[in-house]
Amino acid sequence: MDQLRNNVNARSLPESNALYGSSTVSKEQGPLHRRPDVVKSKQGFPHSRERVWVKKLVHERRIRFGTWNIGTLTGKSMEIVDVMVRRKINFMCLQETKWTGEKAKELDNSGFKLWYTGKIRLRNGVGIIVDKEWKKDVVDVRRVGDRIIALKLVVGQDTFNVISGYAPQVGLAEHFKVKFWEDLEGVLQDIPQGEKVFLGGDLNGHVGSVARGFEGVHGGFGLGEMNGEGKSILEFLEALDLSIANTWFKKRAEHLITYKSGGTCSQIDFFLIRKSDRKYCLNCKVIPGESLTTQHRVLVMDVRIRDRAKRRSPMMSQEIIKAAKETLGESRGFGPRGKESWWWNEIGTSCCLRGSPKLPLGTPSPLDHGLAAPPSRSTRKKRKG
Repeated sequence: MDQLRNNVNARSLPESNALYGSSTVSKEQGPLHRRPDVVKSKQGFPHSRERVWVKKLVHERRIRFGTWNIGTLTGKSMEIVDVMVRRKINFMCLQETKWTGEKAKELDNSGFKLWYTGKIRLRNGVGIIVDKEWKKDVVDVRRVGDRIIALKLVVGQDTFNVISGYAPQVGLAEHFKVKFWEDLEGVLQDIPQGEKVFLGGDLNGHVGSVARGFEGVHGGFGLGEMNGEGKSILEFLEALDLSIANTWFKKRAEHLITYKSGGTCSQIDFFLIRKSDRKYCLNCKVIPGESLTTQHRVLVMDVRIRDRAKRRSPMMSQEIIKAAKETLGESRGFGPRGKESWWWNEIGTSCCLRGSPKLPLGTPSPLDHGLAAPPSRSTRKKRKG
């Protein structure tokens, strides 16, 4: 019989002979002695409500973060929303928005919301776009100058911070760089240790393709050679116990290059997370092909967050234990240190030490509780003899 037809008949008529394959029938035993074939398709298995309930106890949510230096946000906000929808990005960290002000803005009728900061027109500026599912969880916004913005979200029992940063370029004066890293350090130091940190930004530094003494910070799968700015980045992250997420996944060069201009290819955009939260990072790579900008590429990171389920206290068992303690009392669980066997009351103890006296009427005997009576004096004499 055709195997596909056999499976179809088996699912449509569970009680039919289609459950048994021809390969399981032995000639010696006859047609009545049949065994079912190995199940290759589980489509006909019954749906277990209990199993589904167990799975729902583990509340696991996957979040995709993105970071992108877009050059300017003017005329590109809805195009960025379209990219977020197609690429399933929940949070997008933006650099070089070149918008002034410290505001929040709903992006037309898309349901997405933008928080941004900027000081000088047509210069610098950062922002974060959040989709309609997560924007209601934002509880705090912090803006530091025109290069750093941080959002705090509370999801269940977890709190995490999404930060967008834009480091000064290589050609700028040194005091601009020092100011940026001091401000970023202040923002990170103010975040409690128990909260998660996801920082995406254009840091304008080359960390290199290998760790070179920064094994806890650098995963060993970078691009190019390390420069002075890249070494400063690694030292900064090592001091704050952070790690570069997009160096921990082995990828092709096309999925590592974040900046491409002519023949120049480099990796200057990064995602930073705590070392302790690295286990929640599932993937981090560059998505090539988006034509919204000509030089920078969008970098995405997939993160898994598990909500700690609240367990109800066993009210019934606590009440039973409480009533038992009030009625019967509570012992330390240790017996007497003597060699004699101890009994449940004084009468049983006296029976062991002085023989078996005549018990008062109505007094329960130790034998009634499954306890063996001590041997009589005559029995002990016979044993000695």
